[in-house]
Amino acid sequence: MRLPRRVPWASVSELEQICTWIYTDENDIGAKIFAVNRLSAWKAITCLPHALESALSILVVIAQDNTCPSSTSSLSIRQSYSTAIIRLVNGLVDPLQLGAYARSIASIANQLGLPPWLVELRHAATHEDLPSLDLLRDAARESMSWLLHNYFLPTINPTTLPENRSTLRSLEPALKQYKRLLKITLRDASLRTRYKTDILSVLKDIERWIAEAQVAGNVAAREIGWETTISEVLSGSNQVDPKERWALERLCDALLERGALVPLSRKKRDFPQDTFLPPKFSVQLWTPLLQHLQSFHSGFYPTLAGRIISTLLPESENSDDVQRDSSYDICIARWAKWIVDASSEYDSETGHDLRREMALTLMQSLGHIWSVPNRHRTYVPSTFTKYGVAQVGSRALASAMGLLDSLCIGIPNLETALTMLRSLTSDVKPSDWSSDDMSLMNQRLNNILTSDLDPSSKYATSEEHLEMSVEEIPGWQLLDENSGWRPCPIGVHLAVGDLVL
Repeated sequence: MRLPRRVPWASVSELEQICTWIYTDENDIGAKIFAVNRLSAWKAITCLPHALESALSILVVIAQDNTCPSSTSSLSIRQSYSTAIIRLVNGLVDPLQLGAYARSIASIANQLGLPPWLVELRHAATHEDLPSLDLLRDAARESMSWLLHNYFLPTINPTTLPENRSTLRSLEPALKQYKRLLKITLRDASLRTRYKTDILSVLKDIERWIAEAQVAGNVAAREIGWETTISEVLSGSNQVDPKERWALERLCDALLERGALVPLSRKKRDFPQDTFLPPKFSVQLWTPLLQHLQSFHSGFYPTLAGRIISTLLPESENSDDVQRDSSYDICIARWAKWIVDASSEYDSETGHDLRREMALTLMQSLGHIWSVPNRHRTYVPSTFTKYGVAQVGSRALASAMGLLDSLCIGIPNLETALTMLRSLTSDVKPSDWSSDDMSLMNQRLNNILTSDLDPSSKYATSEEHLEMSVEEIPGWQLLDENSGWRPCPIGVHLAVGDLVL
């Protein structure tokens, strides 16, 4: 769980007051000085978010430009404006260089909705001649307007969403390009050197997409750069940054689309009979990309396995699996097993932990579903009879059970747990109650009621209870259709016209 974040204001009304001083009247320099004083006081006791620190720097220059125009040289004002704008842009963009490969400042600024001409002005002020004073004044006004709509208003009123957010581009073209290039090199190994540069270019493009997705996830959570730090997000060394996890989940969803990890044609879903693994050609096709992603993102394999399990398990107990593609389910289940094997080859301890966590997750979910009598006990295609899948019965759960069986094979503890789970969730055939059963139960009740208890024991009955005859105890009764009894869940009493919990 993320720790609380420290803010300089005691209540949002204080931040709202500063916003009022800054934006109510553009020509009211006195109000802006009040805002500068309040922000300076906050800065003296705690670190300001980057948005407020940038606002403070720009307001100081605006106040200086309007209160002492004659005593301050134009060059000094231009340098102060330039510095404030450079720090604003750099402070927004630099923390979002999250990918394995550096991205351009313009692309990140575009995702943040930052005006492109501010980025160009920042470049000119850094590497070229200082912009004119009029242009810098316009840039200061534009920067304060951007901060109003992207920081002040969303912070004061979280339901206020920034406008003009760029959408995340589709990953499908990059995956198709990768797939096309790998097919060429697999069919003709002599072309690998020729297409090596193109393949590396596609891999870099996918990494750029992940970095863009992290920024998009950051923006969606209204946590743009200044709002969070890595130390605040991560509570342990083995945990994944939430923004990176969000990006990896979007990546995994794209990989699980038909035509990616799962061949589009069902004829190409030719599964090995001796192992619970995906089609051989698919493994050769996608292994370089998956290994590349895991090398740069340690949480990729667990994230992909989690998305596969979420896809395999039904959303609800009443979900209809008539529309499900059974060959698609078994294909992604086999990819989950491949992930475990690949993790074990990379790090045996990590692979063992991933296997155990996946098996426990499946056991918990399947055990809960199987606890409902006669639920999911229908026909299973013959292609799923290996690894005991046919014992499950449902098209929706056959692939999940096949994955669970393959994960438990060869692991004594997991095999024992799976055997116990099957024994507890096996179908119990109900039998009809007879008068002999009632007699036996009443005999046991009478033995309990007439048993001698030690008077000194704390469980001893009172004299009034001892005087009560056994005949007064109603005992067990066999109810029939005329008794008005009807089945209901344990803990629920059904009365006439109402329901009492």
